[in-house]
Formats: sequence, C-alpha cells, structure tokens
Amino acid sequence: MLIRSDRRGFTHRLTSEITPRGVYENRRQWLQGLAAGAAGAAMAGWPARDAQAQTARPGKLPPLPGSLSKVAGAVTMEKLTGYADVSSYNNFYEFGTDKDDPARHAAQMKTSPWTVEIEGLVNKPGRYAIEDLLKLSPMEERVYRLRCVEAWSMVIPWVGYSLSELIRRVEPQGSARYIEFVTLADREQMPGVRSRVIDWPYTEGLRMDEAMHPLTLLAFGMYGEVLPNQNGAPVRVVVPWKYGFKSAKSIVKIRFVEQEPRTAWNKAAANEYGFYSNVNPDVRHPRWSQATERRIGEDGLFDKKRKTLLFNGYEVQVGQLYAGMDLRKNY
Repeated sequence: MLIRSDRRGFTHRLTSEITPRGVYENRRQWLQGLAAGAAGAAMAGWPARDAQAQTARPGKLPPLPGSLSKVAGAVTMEKLTGYADVSSYNNFYEFGTDKDDPARHAAQMKTSPWTVEIEGLVNKPGRYAIEDLLKLSPMEERVYRLRCVEAWSMVIPWVGYSLSELIRRVEPQGSARYIEFVTLADREQMPGVRSRVIDWPYTEGLRMDEAMHPLTLLAFGMYGEVLPNQNGAPVRVVVPWKYGFKSAKSIVKIRFVEQEPRTAWNKAAANEYGFYSNVNPDVRHPRWSQATERRIGEDGLFDKKRKTLLFNGYEVQVGQLYAGMDLRKNY
C-alpha cells in the first residue's frame, strides 16, 4: 500500500508496512513515552556507545535510543542486504580506498563526545550535541536502496528522521539555496586522510529542495542499532535516489549557502562526478556503464545483473524536483 501526502505531493511507504505490525505498534508506544520524557535514561547512555561499539561483534552494537534492538523480521518489496555485507563492504576513503579498509580501521574513531555545527545563512546557527540531535524528532525506520557509482547496490533498513526536521528548526534565510555537509577529517583517527586521493575534509552538498524532501534522511542507525563507525557514525545523511557518495558520513558541520558548493568528488574529477549525481542508467560513467548493477550479497559475479532504475527507483517521488532539466548535462 502507498500513501500520498497532500501537503507535500509525494508517495511514500508507511513505516508499518516496512516493519511487522506488532513491532511497529511497540515503537509507537515508545514514541509516546519519548513525548513524556521517558527517553532520558536511554539518551544518557549514548556516551557509553563508543566503548561498547569497539568490542561488539558485527550485528551486536548497542540499540539506537528510540529504535529496535534488532530489525527482527522487517519486510520490504526487496530482500534486505545482510548486515555483515553492509558493515564490511564500504566506501569511506577516510579509512582507505579498499572496500574492507573501513571495517578494519574505523574502530579507532571516537564518536563521543560529538557535535554538529550549524552555520551560514540561518537565523538559528549553533552547535548541536549528538544527544540533542537524537531528540529533535521521533525516529523511524526506512528501508532504502543504496546505489553506488561502481555499479553495486544494497537494500538497508536505516533509522533516523527527515533532514527537513532539523532544517526547519534552524530557520534558513531566504537566500539559502544549498546545503553543504562537512565531514570529519582527523589524520590521527583516519589513516586515509593522510593520502591525497581527495581534498580533505570530504564535503558534499544538496539543493535546498532536495534536502527538504521527506525522503532525505538524517540517519543515526541501521538495522535498529547505532551506526557502525564504518557506515558513518554517529550521524550521516541518506539520499536514496542519488549515488551513495552523496550521502555524507560522520558529519561535523552543516552550512547553508547561496551558491552551489564545490563537493569533494566534483573537485577531484568533475568529468566523472557531477553535483547532482542522480542515479541515471542513461548517463555513463567515463570508465564504466551505469545501466546495470550488482546487488551485494545476492548476485554472484557471473549472475545476471539488475537493470539500473532511474532515480534508483524513486522517480515517482522525486522526479518533479528536476522537471525541465537536462539530466545528461546536469548529471
């Protein structure tokens, strides 16, 4: 079943369809407790997350405050990618360029204390502790496809809330047309930052209407648990209709700006990575085709690949954002 929001004019699946009904109803009870202040103890435990995360086995990280301890049977139209694959096959160049480098090196990154600075063209700039960000809006679980530019994809149950909730809180000024994300670049904790593969720190950006779209998620967890370090802990964005590198990880600053911001990969190779980076099977990467993809953990190297879907399958929801644009030119 799909629902259409008259207020925003987009189609989105109900959380109760993604998660079994009984679990969904239990979460609603938790959210009622949150409104009454019952979540204080859970939030207070966030600083202890670091020590637990470094010794936890894959799939055994601490539960995200306000979410499930495990997905426990979440269902979607597509098979979920296994946790082991999602947490061990990553692009996170701050920890190295090989797919297994993040899982091998990210444990040393400290995510507590952690703050995100809001600056630029907003009426309410400031510095938010991760605990304060967690309390800004009720958590919900969303199963999104993540499509990588190297022609592979995953299906992941993310936990968070729409980025628009934070944007409205800080009151952008009328001249703010774009949002820039700045991520952590610490040479001591992140061995990849010592390389010259890109101009550090890693930066990404969205047009304001893209950032405000309800599908754009400010994510704090996946599979009902806090984000593993290698997946962008403690906070990242998820933009499901764009290639994965647009979803900035381990965010430390969010800037509201008037001009289109230069992004890390666009600066490194503008002919390969455009600002918009919408999933588009008709736009070939200079070094490989994007017309097909391989689903990690499901399709073998010699199995038939899947056809890549325009906007990663979210065309109905987001296509109107790009009405009249040449999607080959504005790649």
